[in-house]
Amino acid sequence: MDFHDPTFWVAVAFVIFLLATIKPLTKAVTAALDGRVERIRMQLDEAQSLREEAQKTLAEYKRKQRDAEAEATKMIQHATEEAQRIRQRAEKDLEGTLARRAEQAEEKIQQAEATALKEVRNQAVDVAMAATARLLAETVDKTKDKALIDQSIEEISTKLN
Repeated sequence: MDFHDPTFWVAVAFVIFLLATIKPLTKAVTAALDGRVERIRMQLDEAQSLREEAQKTLAEYKRKQRDAEAEATKMIQHATEEAQRIRQRAEKDLEGTLARRAEQAEEKIQQAEATALKEVRNQAVDVAMAATARLLAETVDKTKDKALIDQSIEEISTKLN
């Protein structure tokens, strides 16, 4: 080893330079890498929190969708039940209306029958009276006529009481 050789001293200076520069350079590179690692870690944490938030939002929207579907199903069921009740009430009302109209028609028929029967009786009474009057006029003389009228008046008064 030759301490007087300039190549030796250049090599020693180079090694000292390397040793002197490696430590700060290593610190700078390590700091840069640590900063980059920290930024990447923060980005990963942010991405993780965004993912969790997105999953929460997705779960919330799925829950809201299920709730909306359940609400819609409940509304459809309620509307169907209400329509069924309305239909049953309408059928019952129709049956009641038809029954009342049938009763009214029956009453009108009975009234018409009673009126017709009354008219037939009145006509029968009129015909019987006319026939009786003619028969009496032909067969009874005036003395018997007065006796018959008196007898009829007595019978009427006893029958009315």
